[in-house]
Amino acid sequence: MKTVGIIGLGKMGLNLAQNAKDNGFQIIGYDEQPEQRQQAQKEGVTVAESVQELISQLEETKVVWTMVPAGEITEKVICEVLGHLSKGDIIIDGGNSNYKETIQHAKLCEEKEVRMLDCGTSGGMSGARNGACLMVGGKESAFREVESFFQAIACEEGVLYTGKSGSGHYLKMVHNGIEYGMMQALSEGFEILEACEFEYDMESVAHVWNHGSVIRSWLVELAENAYRKDPKLANLLGKVDANGEGEWTVQSSLELKVPAPVIALSLLMRYRSKQDDSYAGKVTAALRNEFGGHVVTKSTKEED
Repeated sequence: MKTVGIIGLGKMGLNLAQNAKDNGFQIIGYDEQPEQRQQAQKEGVTVAESVQELISQLEETKVVWTMVPAGEITEKVICEVLGHLSKGDIIIDGGNSNYKETIQHAKLCEEKEVRMLDCGTSGGMSGARNGACLMVGGKESAFREVESFFQAIACEEGVLYTGKSGSGHYLKMVHNGIEYGMMQALSEGFEILEACEFEYDMESVAHVWNHGSVIRSWLVELAENAYRKDPKLANLLGKVDANGEGEWTVQSSLELKVPAPVIALSLLMRYRSKQDDSYAGKVTAALRNEFGGHVVTKSTKEED
């Protein structure tokens, strides 16, 4: 299997396409937005003008990776792709779909004798480009058939087969809930530093914390990057979107009667960030922009 179709050439999909291309795979890409197709072509990715054209260029067994937003768009794309696949072909949903919807999509694929894999994809844009962390659920026969592809685009030790359909997306959902809590803790810590009597250079703080401290991490590295660009985070507002995974994690914790107060509160703080501006919100917004290219709201205030 050397040819893979990728539907969705946005921030993550295009980086994955380039990653796979660098690792010897022939990639046929498609995106509903013409400007995304044009950008992919500029980056050297072969682009189809429709889903049908993309699938017609794939070898047997056909493998199609969808990297589109969760919800109605994923549903639409999977149904459209299914209409052009045959028995034994493989669909990989690499987006952040709700695992319950994923289970239903897998059943729909099974009715068509198409195999589906749900792939939780972590590492942000840089991971997608240079080596992602992949959590893959679904038909094991399908996983084994495309395992070499996953290994090629992942970082070292960055692939885990998680079991039955839905398990990959469930694992990524919990991962993102943890991510919410970690970012909230960092954001609150930096807000305390901003408000205290001492004058700290936040870039330097993040730098030293990332060398030998207990909290050293990629998120702290990203904080350093954000402060290097904007030392006071003056150019953005502390408004932070919630894409769904944190909420789903909290819902799952309630269903299982497993307490998850940190994740739950971090989700509520994202809702609060929509009400007014806060320094902690600025830090969280900056971190999300650094790793995932998530949109930030620019500040229009004049700083002293």
